[in-house]
Amino acid sequence: MDSGLDWHYARAALEWQLELGADEAIGDTAVDRFAAEIELQAAREAAAVAQAPARGGAMPPPKIDEGPDPVAVAQQAAAAAATLDDLREAMAAFEHCELRRGARNLVFSDGVAQARVMIVGEAPGRDEDLQGKPFVGRAGQLLDRMLGAIGLSRAENVYITNVLPWRPPQNRDPKPDEIAMLTPFLARHIALVAPEVLVVMGNISCDALLGRRGITRLRGKWAEAQGLPALPMFHPAYLLRQPQMKREAWADLLELKAKLRAGA
Repeated sequence: MDSGLDWHYARAALEWQLELGADEAIGDTAVDRFAAEIELQAAREAAAVAQAPARGGAMPPPKIDEGPDPVAVAQQAAAAAATLDDLREAMAAFEHCELRRGARNLVFSDGVAQARVMIVGEAPGRDEDLQGKPFVGRAGQLLDRMLGAIGLSRAENVYITNVLPWRPPQNRDPKPDEIAMLTPFLARHIALVAPEVLVVMGNISCDALLGRRGITRLRGKWAEAQGLPALPMFHPAYLLRQPQMKREAWADLLELKAKLRAGA
């Protein structure tokens, strides 16, 4: 076939291609290798769909066993506690909260069981972790003075606990999942003590019992938690940092005193 090319020109072009490394003649027309790869991939995907179950389509990813739900385990353990001692043992045996691994002691409670007033704090601090009792540091000393000013005492008519029984590392705020898994124990704790009123101290306590935060807005206003009258108040640790707020705390204490007097 006459290609129309000069013989000498064609020879020169062939020699030039050999110098470039072209040593094999494949065909007269170009082949789109990219299009071929796309077609091959489409064929593989079609074969995978054809082999999948007829009703389910593509094969679902394998399920990862995440273990039991900590909240459900806590609810079951708390419900089985018939006494405060049972509840303490159930909390000590609860292994799903990582806080327990870094804490020295489980901080369960202090005060008089079946007291008229039950105070719910947030979480233990360093002193509480060391002694295994809530509110024993500087904040606890201030709390005792606040209660004494309206005729209350943890030795006579007040019961104290926290949302968390274990100290968070570096006193950080509890995480939402930590609050969620320990709230069933707190609810059972309140039910077993059966106080007349709850005093909810701090944002973490309000979150756990009222489902809200913003203690500056909530404080001093009666709410309901676990079927009981609940009074949000500033945490004593906050008052140590912000002593100018003690006036509001005194007003809240008077509100608590009036509530108890009306129910006497």
